[in-house]
Amino acid sequence: MTGESGAEAVGRRSIAAGQGVRQALTGDGSVALYAEKSVNLPAEAFALPATAPEGLVNLPDRTSLFVGRARELALLDEAFREANGVVVQAVHGLGGIGKSTLAAHWAAGRVGSYNPVWWITAETAADLDTGLAELAVALQPALRDVLSREALRERAVQWLARHEGWLLVLDNVADPADVRGLLGRATGGRFLVTTRRASGWHKMARPLALDVLSPAEAAELFARIDGPGEEVDVLCRELGYLPLAVEQAAAYCAEAGISAGRYLELLGAYPEEVFAQSAEGTDQDRTVARVWRVSLDRLADTPLAGRILGVVGWWASEGIPRAYLEAMGTPVEVTEAVRRLAAHSLVKVHEDDTISVHRLVQAVARAEGGAGHDAALVLLSNADRFRGIDADVRWLTHLEALAGHTDPESDGEHEAWLFNLGGLKSSQEYGHSRRTELHERAVAAAERAFGPRAEFTFSFRRNRAEGYGYAGDHARAIELLERDLADHARVFGARNPGTFEIRADLAEVLLDAGQLQEALKLAKRNATRAERVLGSEHEVALGVWSAWAKALRYSVEEDDGAHAAEAAHAIETWLARVEAAQGEDNRFYDHVHWELIWVRAAAGDIEEATVLFERCIARRERLYGETSRAALNTRRAFATFLWGTVGASDRARELLAQLIADWERLLGETPHLEELRAHYARLASPPEATG
Repeated sequence: MTGESGAEAVGRRSIAAGQGVRQALTGDGSVALYAEKSVNLPAEAFALPATAPEGLVNLPDRTSLFVGRARELALLDEAFREANGVVVQAVHGLGGIGKSTLAAHWAAGRVGSYNPVWWITAETAADLDTGLAELAVALQPALRDVLSREALRERAVQWLARHEGWLLVLDNVADPADVRGLLGRATGGRFLVTTRRASGWHKMARPLALDVLSPAEAAELFARIDGPGEEVDVLCRELGYLPLAVEQAAAYCAEAGISAGRYLELLGAYPEEVFAQSAEGTDQDRTVARVWRVSLDRLADTPLAGRILGVVGWWASEGIPRAYLEAMGTPVEVTEAVRRLAAHSLVKVHEDDTISVHRLVQAVARAEGGAGHDAALVLLSNADRFRGIDADVRWLTHLEALAGHTDPESDGEHEAWLFNLGGLKSSQEYGHSRRTELHERAVAAAERAFGPRAEFTFSFRRNRAEGYGYAGDHARAIELLERDLADHARVFGARNPGTFEIRADLAEVLLDAGQLQEALKLAKRNATRAERVLGSEHEVALGVWSAWAKALRYSVEEDDGAHAAEAAHAIETWLARVEAAQGEDNRFYDHVHWELIWVRAAAGDIEEATVLFERCIARRERLYGETSRAALNTRRAFATFLWGTVGASDRARELLAQLIADWERLLGETPHLEELRAHYARLASPPEATG
């Protein structure tokens, strides 16, 4: 029929609507349409297709570079075998980790099992609507220019809700809420979702976490693009085996005609620029820097999340205690910031209350954030919060990472304190040479931050000299201390407490260098004068006597126990004074008490030395913790004492077994544990085996 407006209706159940009509209904009221202008609707607009066109497939061409992922493919196969009801699998992980590539590869292998197999980029709700509208057009091409996007979207959802046997891939979903409505209505098919969001899926989908490639898979991916070459394995390791980063690097190397080694050099010198580059013909929005910028932008409303990412970017990528972050905000603020970082796959939260972050995320955060000084301050604030050698080693691991990422020339006050503490903690784990390197860096930073004549700077210099002494370079240690002693006396005066401390350090180094008599005289003269000038109860006056006690011990041992009784009496008299003033749970008492043990042993009083050893272990466990380096090393010394001096091999063997078990439990296999086992191999063997 022809309406008053001139619009003509043609075809069975068709309807004409003029410009003045706001709403028109079919005779059975099954479809409502709104029109401002005349529209000629074909009959297809009033009925959903019974089936999809044969072989209806819409997938991106991302399968040519697919490598590995056997475990994840098997898990997807298992999840989608369920015959009844909707199946929703959400593959989540860090941007660039290969979620879309995995989904495209898996879906491409299932085009014979599902129809349609349809890919929708669903980063936003609008993107999802557009993808569904395109599906509706694919189902009914005649409706392409007839219905609005909203109407097409609704037709696609209705078709999905009424049919089974289809597979929809919803790629890069930013918010689970964007797809909740669709998943609730279309319950007869299969959804494969990719997302950076690790949380929010528990009521909607089965999550499948995607990790980086294996080393072999990463090398294979690189070789497919640029061919095999030297240092490819090294480059892939530096890139953290992240597929996007490996792909980006290989394509750039191929186009620029450079080797993997040269790319490594560029990456080390210009990380921010390298992460932003891509080869010609590749997606400029899919560089490492741009992919993660999307996630970082979504966290703009949680500033602490960005600050935390900036800080941990300078530390080791694994084993970051969440407790390290507590000082950065209130408990609720820190928890929320970590939750959001984890939700966007920028960090992983582990059951041992640590977090980890991909090393390339760290590199981008370092390049963009510039929070190196903040990272040093936060790490410094956690230096002594946790007791135990395992806590020290973990802290040192993060210190070493920060030291490697930062420029010594930019070190300030925080770095001076940080590297000084690192030197004091590091000798057993990294060797004495590393200790001196850290102390040298601390001194250089202190001289810039405080000035070359500041008291703090002199304190760091003392620790530096001590480090050289521990490393066996006694000549260098003596040279530094003699110079520092003269400078300190000139700046602060001969009666300043720090002057007495440096002189006591010099006496100890002279002692270790074999200059026994000179060291003994210097130590006693220095301690006596300090007590007279500062007072017998002054902390420094108490502390400098430890050099004298150590010299007495060396003297007794050199003379095969001669005068041991007199030395022991002198030390015990001094210890009684300290105990009366401060008790025995302090470092002054502890240092001198340690020398008394060996003086008693040299005097042949083994029973008393054994009792003193046991008291020392108990005290150091109280002072520093049962699993501290000091306590563990004292237990080792006691086992050696029982074995070599007392001959109590059974008890020594028992102590050794427990010590090795504790060390292994705390740190796992380490070079020190291997040395410990080797040193005590004979003792640890059963008596009949040692014959």
